[in-house]
Amino acid sequence: MASPMLNNSISISVSDDDPEDPSTHLRSRIRRKRKKPFLRGRPHLTRKIITKLLKWWPAVLLILAITLLVFEAVKIGGGERRSPPRVKKSENASSRSSAIKPQGNLNRLDPTTRVVAGVRERCLKLLPPEELELLEFPNDEESRSPVKHLVYAKETDEASKEGKFNLSMIYLEGARFNLFTGIQTLEHREQSFKVTERAEVHCGFYCERGGFRISDEDKSYMKTCKVVVSTCAFGGGDDLYQPIGMTETSLQKVCYVAFWDEVTLATQEAEGNKVDDSRFIGKWRIIIVRDLPFRDQRLNGKIPKMLPHRLFPNARYSIWVDSKSQFRRDPLGVLEALLWRSNYELAISEHGARSSVYDEAKAVVKKNKATPEEVEVQLTQYRQDGLPEDKRFNGKKVSSRSFYNRKEAHSDDEFVNVSLV
Repeated sequence: MASPMLNNSISISVSDDDPEDPSTHLRSRIRRKRKKPFLRGRPHLTRKIITKLLKWWPAVLLILAITLLVFEAVKIGGGERRSPPRVKKSENASSRSSAIKPQGNLNRLDPTTRVVAGVRERCLKLLPPEELELLEFPNDEESRSPVKHLVYAKETDEASKEGKFNLSMIYLEGARFNLFTGIQTLEHREQSFKVTERAEVHCGFYCERGGFRISDEDKSYMKTCKVVVSTCAFGGGDDLYQPIGMTETSLQKVCYVAFWDEVTLATQEAEGNKVDDSRFIGKWRIIIVRDLPFRDQRLNGKIPKMLPHRLFPNARYSIWVDSKSQFRRDPLGVLEALLWRSNYELAISEHGARSSVYDEAKAVVKKNKATPEEVEVQLTQYRQDGLPEDKRFNGKKVSSRSFYNRKEAHSDDEFVNVSLV
């Protein structure tokens, strides 16, 4: 009995490090292989994340964009609420700087240049300042025109004289013809083109009740002008820019006249531009016009622009300045460079965009300056008169901004006569 118990008490120790036991090597290898599935799982997870991002990337970008937008809005809103005094201070600073800083090229005397044959030269070649101071008007030569007596058409209709034909009725109907222009027939128009010793033309101011009324005091001043630089602003209009660059001689010999209506006068005075007791603002003599004949202010603006010889009966030369522009040259120097030096009598600026009357007609309709029917009436007449499609004035594109010599009054009346109808 002792023997079995002894056998049961015998323990046999087996070393795990026995190099002869193959199971030891197997377990060792299996233990090392257990790490490999963990290593293979990481790239699988990465691929899974990339797949999800590729599938949902628009949504992710949208969320990021909304988050950024909300953040910026909160930041800006919070900044405005936190610092109102600084905003007010910056506005005051900007207003002071804008008052000091000149607007665009205003009040600058830089010469305008262009490239001719590869060489840059001045567009307007004025005399030196010392020669401008000595400029005198050229001798008034006897006119070579065959027209000896020019008559402007006046109201002759008996019904109109009796008051049966009034300005307000025509004005409200919106007609281009009224008591200012007179209703010129095609026969009258054709007759006015015939050069005879006595010429009668329609040239505005057809009737005393036709509008564009100017006070007797202003008319007396306008009769004193020998050379005039003029502009106009009706219906509120643009700011009045003071001319610069003139000599003392020009200041003594040239009138600067601005035509305003009562609306423009009230608007400018509300902005602090007061007319003094002599009716001047700076160098401009302000002429107030009442009872403008047209509802369209563009047509009213054509009267001082195209009829300076009617408004300034004793002026030999006139220069028109657009109300949006500033005159920055000596007017006598301009006349010498454009008229006297080459013995010309009319100078017209080249149009910047178009050279054909027919192209201009299309632009007029496109900009709603006239109805297609009104424009077609004029174009039909131009074609009947033989005006070609590509007609230019001495090969140049032209517009009606002009430097004007009174000796061409008759031919200019004819040109204006076409424009007003």
